Amino acid sequence: MTSALLDIAGIAVSPDHYIDGHRVASGETFELHSPIDQQLLGRIGEGQPEHVEAAIKAAQKAFPAWSGMTAAQRKPYLDRFAAEIGKRADDFCRLESTDAGVLLSRMRHGVVPRAMLNITWFAEHALTLQDHPIETEQARHIVRHDPAGVVVIVTPWNAPLMLSTWKLGPALASGNTCILKPPEWAPLTCSLLADAAHAAGLPPGVFNVVQGSGANTGAKLVSDPRIARVSFTGSVPTAKWIAQAAGANLVPCSLELGGKSPFIVLEDADIDSAAATGALMYRNAGQVCLAGTRFLVHAKVADAFVAAMRGYVEKLSIGDPREESTEVGPIIHPRQVERVAGFVERAVAGGARLLWGGAKHPFGAQYYQPTMLTDLKQDDEIVQNEVFGPVLTLQTFDSDEQAITMANGTDYGLGGVCYGETAHATAVAEQVQTGFIWVNSFGIRDLAAPFGGIKRSGIGREGGNWSFEFFCNIKDVVVPKKPFKASFSHR
Repeated sequence: MTSALLDIAGIAVSPDHYIDGHRVASGETFELHSPIDQQLLGRIGEGQPEHVEAAIKAAQKAFPAWSGMTAAQRKPYLDRFAAEIGKRADDFCRLESTDAGVLLSRMRHGVVPRAMLNITWFAEHALTLQDHPIETEQARHIVRHDPAGVVVIVTPWNAPLMLSTWKLGPALASGNTCILKPPEWAPLTCSLLADAAHAAGLPPGVFNVVQGSGANTGAKLVSDPRIARVSFTGSVPTAKWIAQAAGANLVPCSLELGGKSPFIVLEDADIDSAAATGALMYRNAGQVCLAGTRFLVHAKVADAFVAAMRGYVEKLSIGDPREESTEVGPIIHPRQVERVAGFVERAVAGGARLLWGGAKHPFGAQYYQPTMLTDLKQDDEIVQNEVFGPVLTLQTFDSDEQAITMANGTDYGLGGVCYGETAHATAVAEQVQTGFIWVNSFGIRDLAAPFGGIKRSGIGREGGNWSFEFFCNIKDVVVPKKPFKASFSHR
């Protein structure tokens, strides 16, 4: 038995799980509200132990046939999967904008094309993986990338479609079967993703979706000993719990976590360009893990930079993310709004000074003004901890050495930005402890390049061969070049 479809702005969406090629209803549900206006979008199925069990068994049953295919045989399925996403591009855009508050313009011009590429690129790249021999004098080593088994993918609410496909692409292309646990605050595009997979003809059990809370559904999935890999993007506290649960079964985890990335503006930076890029950090209401949120600006150019960035921030259009002109939308959930506001209130009470913003925005209950705080100490809470909202901090420095020390002075190490004369900025960027850093730019990505953080920002890398090395068991088949004769000699 299945539930009635939800009607979200004319888009029909199932609130049920997707297991073994079928929709499966749940007796337990939870309410889902839009962050734009708090409208009730519907009730979503909460995964129970029987749903987790059914999904794992379905994925196990599908694994032999799917993993037994060659990458070339799997590729047409994945190409059709991406094409089905493309056929419903407008639905994906409007649905995630309504469900997660993501900018419609960002969905249309960035997220959906990238989601399709996440599938097709890894399907193509998988063709290059197998049977690369290493020739030595004694033997021929055939290095294989064998699929690991059943993979659990847990994605966050700030980019559910993009991050789901970013993980599903390499996991499926390398022959694994997958169970996706969508974010409970924004699950709808993951449900639509199941429709796309079904329409593409992916065999039953190859791709499953089990909805629900992390504490309930997610916990049951990641702690099951039949799972071969867990790939998670989200918060540090949740990652610690997942690592412990999976570690009890020696299950490898890929963890892409939070950031407190520095945005460094050197004395020789193009101030206007740096300020324009700085204003981009407010996109998606600051709910972007790789955004530069700690502005470190040379004291000699700080006033000019603040004035330039203020000019760009004042021009930002704040409002309904479903409008093409909107540049800053809502915060995902009332609890997150209060968390963001609490950071700012405590910082101001502790002596921080507001350069702009610092309060809820009148557009709606879940909107917060783009905010910049200064007069901060390195050990202040708001400098050290991830806010995940439209709140930035600004500190000044007098030398490159001081800037580097401040940049490296948190427990995070995901991303970074450094503006200055190219050679100078590159030299500084190379000394920042982070998984990646952009010089005189922001957001340039390539699927062949590694992505991930250090310290509390994560474990492992995604992208290119790094993704396949996680989702695969690497095996060395050793074929001797001469007849082998066993010997107990230690000479």
